[in-house]
Amino acid sequence: MNKTVERPKSSWASDLRVVWHLLAHPVRGSTHAERLESFYRGQADDYDGFRSRLLHGRDELIDGLVFPTGGVWMDLGAGTGENVLRAGARTKTLREIRLVDLSPSLLDVARKQLRVAGIDNAEFCLADATRLEHAAESVDLVTFSYSLTMIPDWFAAIELAHRILKPGGTIAVTDFYVSRKFSEDQHRQHGWLRRSFWTHWFAADNVFLSGDHVPMLHRRFDVERFDERLGKVPYMPLIRAPYYLFVGTKNDGV
Repeated sequence: MNKTVERPKSSWASDLRVVWHLLAHPVRGSTHAERLESFYRGQADDYDGFRSRLLHGRDELIDGLVFPTGGVWMDLGAGTGENVLRAGARTKTLREIRLVDLSPSLLDVARKQLRVAGIDNAEFCLADATRLEHAAESVDLVTFSYSLTMIPDWFAAIELAHRILKPGGTIAVTDFYVSRKFSEDQHRQHGWLRRSFWTHWFAADNVFLSGDHVPMLHRRFDVERFDERLGKVPYMPLIRAPYYLFVGTKNDGV
């Protein structure tokens, strides 16, 4: 039986460690995996408390998902397992949960947290989400929670999700983004300053916002839900970062 896990709480000391790491710790490494681990290793234990006030939409996205009995959930860029913890007892209906991430430090935290929570149908996979070997049409649900922007070959990750999803399977994504210079009529148009500021601000931490994520998701999946929003940033009270929520399904005929 899943146990109740106390949600991570932020503190000044915890926030200070994260902010210091973000500002003062250089990201090193010759490969994406090495750079990712360099970025997260020093902040893994404090990650959830700080990010809970920055990564908007995660809880809402997970709360709205339906977990099929006997199904398989693949969380790509799973980090500390926060999505699974949020789903809680609802995960008992699943046959398997696969948490995939390229940072061993984050997966170590995920293992500890899910063990405490009593979630015993989870598997942990240290792997690149663009090169994951997994059977086609074998997964019922794929999620990306603030991970697409950290995957350089993000379009390959979306194609992987499309390949492994069963016909009618669900993909759910939330992430930061910027619009294209000329967005589709039904989508929000960000001005030059907003596009430039957030693109460069996030790129300093190897988080790459794109105006192409949203169009790609709309092209590859049947849209069930799409929301574009602005969210608060800790210690920056006057500005808002753009983010979106997307839920789609794999067309039976694709």
